[in-house]
Amino acid sequence: MDSSVNILNWFEISVSDIKRAKKFYETIFSITMEEQEMMGMKMAFFPFEMNGKLSGGLVQSDMHKPSADGVKIYFNGNPNLDVALSKVEAAGGKITMPKGKISDEIGYMAFFIDTEGNAVALHSNA
Repeated sequence: MDSSVNILNWFEISVSDIKRAKKFYETIFSITMEEQEMMGMKMAFFPFEMNGKLSGGLVQSDMHKPSADGVKIYFNGNPNLDVALSKVEAAGGKITMPKGKISDEIGYMAFFIDTEGNAVALHSNA
């Protein structure tokens, strides 16, 4: 595989209530997510600008079941993950691991449970 290619092509966060989940992520990241229905799925997309490609989104369908035990996604919390983390509980989520230092070289991380029951992480340099 070409090392210049990003290994992440797309990600989906399973949700039970697309409106509630969209509001949660828009609140903690101060973003706007576009909603769309396709192939029997309700979707809301995270903003991403690069050659017109999307990075991932929230998906509600019979095949998508929220879980705290599945794959972990680390969202970019730069410049300081405290900003997004400070909004988690007010937006309906729960912090499960507060901000902790990994190392000087790698930075910091924290975990939270979103409104749908998914365990999600944040990472930042500070």
